[in-house]
Amino acid sequence: MKKQGLCLVMALVWGYLAPALAETKTLRIATGEYPPYATAARVDKGIALSIVRRAFELAGYTVEYTFLPWSRALAETRLGKWDATAAWGNNPERNPPFWVSDNVVSEQWVFVYRNALKFSWNTFSDLKPYRVAMIQDYTYTPEIWAKANAGEFKVDKLPNEAVAIKMLLLDRVDVAPMERNVACDVLHTSFSEADATKLSVDPKLMTDSFTSHVLLPRALPESAARLADFNAGLKKLRATTEYSKLVSQVKCPLGWSGTSSGK
Repeated sequence: MKKQGLCLVMALVWGYLAPALAETKTLRIATGEYPPYATAARVDKGIALSIVRRAFELAGYTVEYTFLPWSRALAETRLGKWDATAAWGNNPERNPPFWVSDNVVSEQWVFVYRNALKFSWNTFSDLKPYRVAMIQDYTYTPEIWAKANAGEFKVDKLPNEAVAIKMLLLDRVDVAPMERNVACDVLHTSFSEADATKLSVDPKLMTDSFTSHVLLPRALPESAARLADFNAGLKKLRATTEYSKLVSQVKCPLGWSGTSSGK
């Protein structure tokens, strides 16, 4: 009787659990390296990817990330090889093959400069006296690239933020537009505290509307429903203190002055 009773209890428990387990759906998401927002080097895979994972979890999904070159992640997701790709800036020219999610996290694009310059700016025209380091593959804003390409200020096109910071420290460039948390992460991981004390960030944002998004391919019929689920989960997450904790993970090195992290 005891054995029969135990079997009955287990059957009842499984009856309750099985539907819940069956409802958990796994999504395969392509992404790329952009620390601290997306990186295979962190257990949580980065700030933005943590938010994406939690939002999907609140909607009943599990997430598996695969790190690829960004261009490949985008191209393969567009064809439906991956369920989604994250996280991308909002680009209307690139968006048509995708469903675009609500904003995952707002990035803070600022100018990093050597303290000795006493740098400040109001418009991009104010960059004219300076040597500006720009990452060659970055979007930034259409306006700053237009002025750079028109020769309105001197530009050194560089491969990444670490090189840009090194050039700043060597006095080979004067200022560099960077995402604030990315700059802080690079300073923390690749430079000394003494190096960090030589640099500052101007508090004026290049743009107050640099949002990031999950892109879901229109090639997959499930994408529209997944988009709605993700946006609902993200809305729930944003209403909690967990979201603010996730976006506030980056701490700038000692001596680094600037705006508050997270937005």
